[in-house]
Amino acid sequence: MTTLVFGHRSPDTDSTGSPILWAWYLNEVKGQEAEAVLLGEPNTEAAFMLERWDLPKPRIITDVDDGQPCIVVDTNNPAELPTNINGADVQGIIDHHKLVGGLETSGPIDITVRPLACTATIMIDLMGEDAQRMPDWAKGAALTCILSDTLEFRSPTTTDHDRATAEQLARDLGVSVADYAAEMFAAKSDVSAFSDAELIRMDSKEYEVGGTKFRVSVLETTAPATVLDRKDSLMASMQDVAKEDGVDQVLLFVVDILNEEATLLVPNDLVKGVAEKSFDASVSGDTVVLPGVMSRKKQIIPNLKV
Repeated sequence: MTTLVFGHRSPDTDSTGSPILWAWYLNEVKGQEAEAVLLGEPNTEAAFMLERWDLPKPRIITDVDDGQPCIVVDTNNPAELPTNINGADVQGIIDHHKLVGGLETSGPIDITVRPLACTATIMIDLMGEDAQRMPDWAKGAALTCILSDTLEFRSPTTTDHDRATAEQLARDLGVSVADYAAEMFAAKSDVSAFSDAELIRMDSKEYEVGGTKFRVSVLETTAPATVLDRKDSLMASMQDVAKEDGVDQVLLFVVDILNEEATLLVPNDLVKGVAEKSFDASVSGDTVVLPGVMSRKKQIIPNLKV
């Protein structure tokens, strides 16, 4: 039976590109039949990656059958995975996030969780010398994943190893890191075609703090004004999204990649309190700027307080 390789729901660039990379490795190097799939539509930057490297968009699935062989990448959180994930035959996990717990397997599996900025970096390490066999499209996907997750090395999650891996991939491909990252971020910043609800859910994760359930949404952009110009309608939609998704509150952070700061939308006293307690911020209006805040994984989620 074909092994399915997938990342988290609301797939970003890493959760789109890394399944493609690992499926290539399993098929071409290990001789194991594998298919990269997605748990939703890829975001604009991931769609750019697919088009730039002439990659077909992986098939989108909504759940997995009992006994379905699969490998989970870029997450280990059951809340971000198919509903029946514990009924599937999970054979491996490759990730760079903290362990959440809750996944059950039918037997021992291979688990690799490393403190690197990107799953693609880990995969290249796991491939060893076989990584040299990657075709240009695979190297391009890997480079896109790393530059996305590190925000072109601006994110505090960036390690020297992520940077060195990306720079080697760029040399192999004959591309400029700066120029290519600018293309990526321009694609990510074009959100005009998306509704407010789609923007809120595009790059978001559920997280509970002190009994309060949040959907923590991050929009990374080089043109924050295009998002902030919609703040009134976005804040109205946040209430609807929270109700539909069964959470108490949406937290929406607009990350300005170039100025290395985030703007948090503040629709009510709950979010005002979260901003003041979590980031030592002084809030006087319906937005607050958080200098230096770039990473949900390292700077936002760990600091949330209610």
